[in-house]
Amino acid sequence: MPGHPVNVSFVDTQHTMRLSEWVSRWHRRIPDLVLHDPDGPGESLVRAGQLVVEPAAVQPVSEQLRRWVDRIDPSGRIVLRDELRGRPVEVAADVTGKWRAAPNHVHIGGPIMLGTPTWIGGPEIDVPAPRPPAPETWDPPVTVAVLDTGLDPHPWFAGRPWLTEWGLQPEILDHDIDGTPDWQAGHGTFVAGVLISKAPGVTIRHHRVLSSMGITDDTTVAAALRAVQARGHIDIILLTSGCYTADNQCPPILEHEFAQITDTIVVVAAGNGGSSRPFWPAALDTVTAVAASDQTGTIAAFSNRGPWVDATAPGVDIISSHVRLKPDTPGVAPGTEAREYGFARWSGTSFAAPNVAADLAKLLHNGHPPAEALDRHSLDHPTL
Repeated sequence: MPGHPVNVSFVDTQHTMRLSEWVSRWHRRIPDLVLHDPDGPGESLVRAGQLVVEPAAVQPVSEQLRRWVDRIDPSGRIVLRDELRGRPVEVAADVTGKWRAAPNHVHIGGPIMLGTPTWIGGPEIDVPAPRPPAPETWDPPVTVAVLDTGLDPHPWFAGRPWLTEWGLQPEILDHDIDGTPDWQAGHGTFVAGVLISKAPGVTIRHHRVLSSMGITDDTTVAAALRAVQARGHIDIILLTSGCYTADNQCPPILEHEFAQITDTIVVVAAGNGGSSRPFWPAALDTVTAVAASDQTGTIAAFSNRGPWVDATAPGVDIISSHVRLKPDTPGVAPGTEAREYGFARWSGTSFAAPNVAADLAKLLHNGHPPAEALDRHSLDHPTL
């Protein structure tokens, strides 16, 4: 593969960055972050001054909180007055009656607390160059919606007609045009490479939901779930991000959206907090939450775990397709950066999840209906 090694340290898979550390590092670039209960039992990251409810509750909740509400934006978010920007968790808790309100939780991409990938493309690499299987045609197709950072036309995907059927959403590599790649740039392309390496006949439908900094939120995820399903039948939805909440309950808007999904398997990364605390939407009963195992076959130190985890798969030092900024090129408009393709090594539950999605895709391809595929996978791959 083209490319040259770059001096990047390997990810320390024994250490996870605390959420408070992450916020202090990136708050300047993402100013609307509010960290509730830092390092406490209710620690959660939310958008400043925003509440989210399921669609039918927007008007009644707004009426109940009317003296605190500035406006309702087009997406249905309830925007609070400026003096309450830092208190959306407390305001949401004041809502009473049949409806639940919640702040607009910020979701973190799977490996964001671990770091960036190690580029290993080029002639001096010390590992064998991976070669994904040649394209296969599965008839009927098995369609996997990958909700991530974008998808680049990497050579690994050449010859696969699905690459442009929905229109490409290339990776944003340098959003702030500072000449260095953003922390999670290339994440979606990496995840897609893991998926096709194990299930070469899948049809990928990519939808950008994560920023190049590796974050998203409740409203963005909910809108993406609606959008991908509106474009035709999806066999598997793969999501590699999630959030903690102050009350350890699923955000109501996500609970509502996932309840609408039928005949589609949902696979979600369990997160990298090294904790058993519920991570949403992975902890929902209706999805398959995937933890990461290491080279010894045990759960990796960084991986979330607990009774809500449904499956484990390799997630340490995974090698897959990657894209990066060409070295020594000036910053240009986001999405038009000069780039090169190769492969990289990365760790996280983000890369365990597509392993499980691929296994399930192959079971669907072999004629197992969704419920049977899930049962069969559970028997063949018991949770550690």
